[in-house]
Amino acid sequence: MPTYLDKILAAHREAARADRRDVGRLLADASRCAAPRGFTAALKARPGVAVIAEIKRRSPSKGPLAPDLEPALVAKAYAAGGAACLSVLTDAEFFGGSADDLAEARSAVDLPVLRKDFTVGTADVCDARLMGADAVLLIVAALAPGELGDLLGAARGLGLDALVEVHDEAEAEVALDAGAEVIGVNQRDLVTFEVDTQRAVRVAGSLPDHIVRVAESGVRHRDDVTRLADAGFDAVLVGEALVTAPDPGAALASLMGVEAS
Repeated sequence: MPTYLDKILAAHREAARADRRDVGRLLADASRCAAPRGFTAALKARPGVAVIAEIKRRSPSKGPLAPDLEPALVAKAYAAGGAACLSVLTDAEFFGGSADDLAEARSAVDLPVLRKDFTVGTADVCDARLMGADAVLLIVAALAPGELGDLLGAARGLGLDALVEVHDEAEAEVALDAGAEVIGVNQRDLVTFEVDTQRAVRVAGSLPDHIVRVAESGVRHRDDVTRLADAGFDAVLVGEALVTAPDPGAALASLMGVEAS
């Protein structure tokens, strides 16, 4: 029986095969975009644990989360709440997102923005830059090792940072071998979509000190942030707990242990 990940990747691979655009022209167009804002630098600049706050309309496993959210308003609330960066889902079929969501969020604030999507080819990297993203997500479980290295190179060639997502120590080794500098440990199993809140702590020990470490999924309370900070994480990526809150900015500030401005 196909898993969530199987279905999502199959759809994105098929879209990539059907894409007849010239990659050389896309690279040229993307290279002419204004300089990115510096996603990794923004994470490093924050004292304590930085928060990447996510704009996410729905989930394949849970259905609608905030289908009618206004990206610009949510982005402003996140900025006021103390976010270091934004993450915006752009997958339409499974997450209800769009390139417009990313563009609207980014235009509302001065924070760097991660394009959160299933990147499977160079055209996807170009599209991330063309839609205004400052960083791109690369998921080890979705890519062959050679693809990961190629896409990291394409991103860097366009000035984009890359958040390389792993789920265990073996994937972390693949990410490190490919030259990843920012590694996210997703506590959500992409096969079952269940969350294991101890996964990030277990995997953290396999990440060298020079790596910017990001914990993803399952972060809901201040205690979660504290536990991940103690495990050596530099940042957390939080989506569901924020977009479903009555006041996303206040929820974010609470996660950080501060008052919303």
